[in-house]
Amino acid sequence: MTEQSKQSDLKQRLAALLRDLQDGGGQDGEAMAMIGALAGELALSHKQQSWSATKGVMSRQTYNALLEKFRDSGNDNVQAGRIRNAYAIQAVALSLVAATQRDDPQTAEGERLLDVAIDHTVAVYLRNRRQQH
Repeated sequence: MTEQSKQSDLKQRLAALLRDLQDGGGQDGEAMAMIGALAGELALSHKQQSWSATKGVMSRQTYNALLEKFRDSGNDNVQAGRIRNAYAIQAVALSLVAATQRDDPQTAEGERLLDVAIDHTVAVYLRNRRQQH
């Protein structure tokens, strides 16, 4: 796959996810909680309070390891019929990959919009986590 077709594929996936979040996926409390838990635990492991801040401090090695883990875990969840888990992984993974393509204005805007949604779920997750402990 050429670099241009990879970027086009990323834009299409990002746009589809954002449309889905706007059209009702964002109303699926369980899926949104899974996004918050996934990104929230990653934020905590990097001593950050948001997903967008976490991406800013992540090493290239961590980035690569996460993408590989997301790919494997996402595929396993799809095969097992755990669609919400796969959806959460896809959202966080797309945000992570989009961060490497910020030179493209459409991708940068898509990343920003997705990160607003993810950061909101992380804030809810962290607040609930503090209340439980």
